[in-house]
Amino acid sequence: MQDRRGIDIPSVVRIKPGALDRVGIYLRRAGCGRVALLWSEGLPEPLIARVRKSIAEEKGTSVLETAVAKASFEDTEELFRKMDPGLEAIVGLGGGKALDTAKYVSFLLRKPYFAVPTSLSNDGFCSPQSSLTIAGKRRSLPSAMPFGVIVDTEVCLRAPKVLWLSGVGDLVSKITAVRDWKLAFHHNGTPVDDFAALLSDASVFQFMGGPDFDLEGMRLLATALMLNGISMSICGSSRPASGSEHLISHALDAVSARPRLHGLQVGVATYLIGQLNEAGEESIAALFDRIGFWQAIADDPFSRSEWKKAVAMAPSLKANFHTILSVPENVARLEALIERDSRIDACFVD
Repeated sequence: MQDRRGIDIPSVVRIKPGALDRVGIYLRRAGCGRVALLWSEGLPEPLIARVRKSIAEEKGTSVLETAVAKASFEDTEELFRKMDPGLEAIVGLGGGKALDTAKYVSFLLRKPYFAVPTSLSNDGFCSPQSSLTIAGKRRSLPSAMPFGVIVDTEVCLRAPKVLWLSGVGDLVSKITAVRDWKLAFHHNGTPVDDFAALLSDASVFQFMGGPDFDLEGMRLLATALMLNGISMSICGSSRPASGSEHLISHALDAVSARPRLHGLQVGVATYLIGQLNEAGEESIAALFDRIGFWQAIADDPFSRSEWKKAVAMAPSLKANFHTILSVPENVARLEALIERDSRIDACFVD
């Protein structure tokens, strides 16, 4: 039996309107007085000012501030070396670059990390990995799970809707990821953690029951993405959140002249993979119809030829990672779907 003691999960979770103005309170309650605030370069100053003010208003708290321009291992390591050893917590504010950098710095410092995303485009704000470049190449590095997750749903609702749509695309990918995980078990005995798989599945279907682009839809998405991150921590693997659909997205990042948001790529790939393994593709399509996902992509369509190249490349990207695309005839089937599926025809240009 697996010993689950020592699993890292957030101890502080606040997902509600106005949470940004209470960051200082949450830090003080957690016993974190001297903190470093890492925020995304280009983040609107009023958002930074709100967090700065909330920390300053709490007695015994102080903050060091740093803007993050890019999420590279080299820059993150340099930032780590400059950090005050007396820091008691790291706060990441904004988008993925700041959050991944803050997460990795906290991992190196062995200090609590508070994730404060200002949009919900993927599940990276609460995962045990940091996405950083090393010598210009994107890598996923083991990292710290957040001690705290603070999501101001009002702030996220004001972000462009396409970021929410991207988050939905990343969320539904867990359906095919779990199916690939179980295929790997039957193919080569890859261990499946049933609880992690169940948690990942349940979070998706709970969200799909009634999502709208409103405060409640933002709360549901933030909660579901957070639980997906926790499922990875539970099993010590990306398997409950990442399968063949993510391999396609990673390949697109390599071959595309202009890669799109991760969740948009993954969402379309999930719908296509779902047709191969009969993993809820009709439910996914209906959800995407309802929330305007297909239209958002049709407004800025993908290259059909780039997608076919990515599908051919995907199975070779990760060694010893069996998915439905590890079977060559399934690659050919998927390439054919990209050519003929009428539902997504408007999502591609030749």
